[in-house]
Amino acid sequence: MAEIRPFAGWRYHQKHTQNIDRLTSPLFDVVSNKQREVLYQTEYNSIHLSVPQGEHPAELAKEKLSQWKQDGVIVQDQLPGIYVYFQHFSLAGRDQTYIRKGFICNIRIYEWGEKEILRHESTMPFSVDDRMQLLHKTQLNVSPTHGLYTDPNAEIEKYLDESMLAPIYESEDYQGVRDVLSVIHDAKIIGRIQEIIREKKIILADGHHRYEGSLNYMQQRRKENPKHTGQEGYNYHMMMLTNTEADDLRILPTHRVVRDLDNFSEEWLLNQLEEDFTIKTVENAPDVNEIILGKQWAFGLLIGDNAYKIRLKPEKINEIKWNFPDEVKALDLTVMHYFIFEKILEIPGQKQVNARNITFQRNFTECLREVLKGEAQFALITKDISIETVKQVCYSGFTMPQKSTYFYPKVISGFVFSSIDDHEFQTPFDSCFQ
Repeated sequence: MAEIRPFAGWRYHQKHTQNIDRLTSPLFDVVSNKQREVLYQTEYNSIHLSVPQGEHPAELAKEKLSQWKQDGVIVQDQLPGIYVYFQHFSLAGRDQTYIRKGFICNIRIYEWGEKEILRHESTMPFSVDDRMQLLHKTQLNVSPTHGLYTDPNAEIEKYLDESMLAPIYESEDYQGVRDVLSVIHDAKIIGRIQEIIREKKIILADGHHRYEGSLNYMQQRRKENPKHTGQEGYNYHMMMLTNTEADDLRILPTHRVVRDLDNFSEEWLLNQLEEDFTIKTVENAPDVNEIILGKQWAFGLLIGDNAYKIRLKPEKINEIKWNFPDEVKALDLTVMHYFIFEKILEIPGQKQVNARNITFQRNFTECLREVLKGEAQFALITKDISIETVKQVCYSGFTMPQKSTYFYPKVISGFVFSSIDDHEFQTPFDSCFQ
């Protein structure tokens, strides 16, 4: 049973929203250094709260937030509501325009063992701690995580469509995506949405580090608070929810880029791969995307000036020693992380989440550029993952390797913020939604 509730969001004062594009920012784990430097130049951009600068960034974000509230840069909505969030986008090589329809609410934080919110990726501890420290100092959820529910009847969508007849904001973000926000205040509609979600399990699509940061913070506050009731703000987390049955849910591949390995050479890597993989040269590097498409356990390898298709020999799949169920062992990314990162590069599975010489890159062209310029030693090109695979892994109780999925488009920071400070979290209207 997943419990959600409306909230009285903090939003930019209307005098600033004429240029809402200048106030939004990418999520903390996708914003590039170049983007940060540009966004920091805008005084009230949400990047100052989501990815603060300085030697003590969380403290700086706290001070900035306090000043913004005092100066009326951001103000709290008087009524709690559910914020409807549509993202209009297209994909390269396709003429179709998609609309991902979701809504932003507060959701009760559940322990992983309760299996109300299901994860499919492992996390990196330093990123979880970073998010927890920021939450501790600011008492603010700056950007929604992304959760999935399954409803073949799509009843909630009709309420979302009705709300979108009166949008609050409309913006074009850094992805070229048109983001639109509206709000539902109607207690009867909100109650029906709560009723539908109450029967669902929620799959955490994006934001594992932010959610786990909230979870860890809740656990800490619960221990410190002898009068804990479960209704305090720290028990809740801001999340956007979308329907897995919608046609506009897209998951893009995330490639692996490797650098700074000692005593590395192309010849050495190919020799190591030969034991477990078949290797075929690809004359034109960009072709690897299509060559590996639809082939199980096949990857593109960019190294030096060369490109290869590598594919696990079928009889080798049973050699995976990790304690995973068969459906998780059979995943492409499990194969990659076991046979290449653990077996060849000798980075144990549990340490791969902190391996700083493995980075993640969605853009194939950027992978190719880094390898050709010698900024990286090699790149492994992956394929996308279906939502059915994500569901299968979640229901198994296990997780994929980190950064296994890239749900597109990413939500943005800056449209609405959710406070967990009890003086701002509680409203006189809360009884209407219980």
